[in-house]
Amino acid sequence: MTHSRLFSFEFFPPQTPEGVAKLAATRKQLATLKPEFFSVTFGAGGSTQDRTLETIQQIKAEGHNAAPHLSCVGSTREKIRAMLRTYQGMGIKRIVALRGDLPSGMATTGEFQYANELVAFIRAETADHFHIEVAAYPEFHPQAKSPRDDLLNFKRKVQAGANSALTQYFYNADSYFRFIDECQKLGLTLPIVPGIMPIMKFSQLARFSDACGAEIPRWMRKTLESYGDDSASVQAYGLEVVTQLCERLLAGGAPGLHFYTLNQAGPSLEIWKRLGL
Repeated sequence: MTHSRLFSFEFFPPQTPEGVAKLAATRKQLATLKPEFFSVTFGAGGSTQDRTLETIQQIKAEGHNAAPHLSCVGSTREKIRAMLRTYQGMGIKRIVALRGDLPSGMATTGEFQYANELVAFIRAETADHFHIEVAAYPEFHPQAKSPRDDLLNFKRKVQAGANSALTQYFYNADSYFRFIDECQKLGLTLPIVPGIMPIMKFSQLARFSDACGAEIPRWMRKTLESYGDDSASVQAYGLEVVTQLCERLLAGGAPGLHFYTLNQAGPSLEIWKRLGL
């Protein structure tokens, strides 16, 4: 049964030669787990976009499936069209289509305002060439007017042509299962893979979580805070709670796991080992 589950790992494009070397080493370790694909995030700045392409080229050259992120932010139809052609030409088969976060001081997203418009455009331009992943928010998008509104927005992305979804990370399994139930009530049956964020540094995690609307449950937050600067304890505790979360998700029928690696192999490898995958 397990073989049909989808496991994948997400990276961000490195900005320095050291970062590139470190990510190559990380990929080499994670490739031993035979994931379905490696995805690479996409920033709003021009140079970040070039680095996304470079990282995707490296992953492809190593013989792995690569899934570039594409976002609406700061993009024009022409730019997206050119990128789709490039990726098609490289034999890329999967794309993660997102609205993307607006950099501070930027008022509009670009020619596409919402991810469903981007998904529809990719479908119109490339038919069924790409398997399109979209984002899902079990604890709701921080800018959603209401939970219902957020669900309907997700439904629009699915109807525009998404094949599957990757969730924002979360630490409360119930929020995921409840989200799946709500989606099923709306007739949405596509695979929704939970996004998993291993815990390495508490301050970094707290910052991320406040920005993206992912809740750190109070019992976790209090325990993590109590370790202060003792990073070994933070990581040991993080491994324990995140492994338990993964166990519960897989036991409850989640179609796989998508790890937000922050370009590090260690935590994901350790969770994988503990899960006995």
